[in-house]
Amino acid sequence: MPELHYANYSTLSFDCYGTLIDWENGLLGYLRPLLETRDAHVIDEWLLEFHAEAEPRLQAQGGSYRDVLGGVVAALGTRLGFVPSDDDMEGLARSIEYWQPFSDTTAALGSLAKHFDLVALSNIDDDLFAHSARAMGDPFARVITAQQVGAYKPDPRMFKALRKQVQGPILHVAQSRFHDILPAAAAGLDTVWIDRPSLGATRVVEAKPTWTFPSLQDFAAAWQ
Repeated sequence: MPELHYANYSTLSFDCYGTLIDWENGLLGYLRPLLETRDAHVIDEWLLEFHAEAEPRLQAQGGSYRDVLGGVVAALGTRLGFVPSDDDMEGLARSIEYWQPFSDTTAALGSLAKHFDLVALSNIDDDLFAHSARAMGDPFARVITAQQVGAYKPDPRMFKALRKQVQGPILHVAQSRFHDILPAAAAGLDTVWIDRPSLGATRVVEAKPTWTFPSLQDFAAAWQ
């Protein structure tokens, strides 16, 4: 594996949810109680795998990320035999305000920001991302969202937007091989896969990242 040298990149771009923000616990923290009130009982792995299949299908139809998350709740209702209210469907997006960074996120980003411009590339709406940015200490020089681009990763338009807006060599960092590592590599970017433990909130695909680390802390400590 080649070494990471500060001089080789000017910008680090990051996926947010699953990489920097603990979205699996965020999703479960909203969906578990909702399903319990509907007397619908499923294991966490099933619930996250259902999300992994439903979310990209809904994103392909377009619309805001609020609408996508509402559609996930509606699809769960159809599958499990209950009719969610409008408030139920809107609540998953509202819950993002309370989703927390991983324990190593804020310190690692603070360390990396001393050497690089940090850019967020996220499948979300601007106002929803603002909650997460504040939770991480607002470390980003630039934020590029699906709302701005009109597409969701793994759509190559997201990575075209990144390359158009950011000058100089970019290293893309992400946990999802489906949303990020595979399409970023196809766009000609070097990539870092953060191999965080997962219960299955994203589709699993084969991809060959340039580097792999088990945590953001390990990635931040690897530079020379």
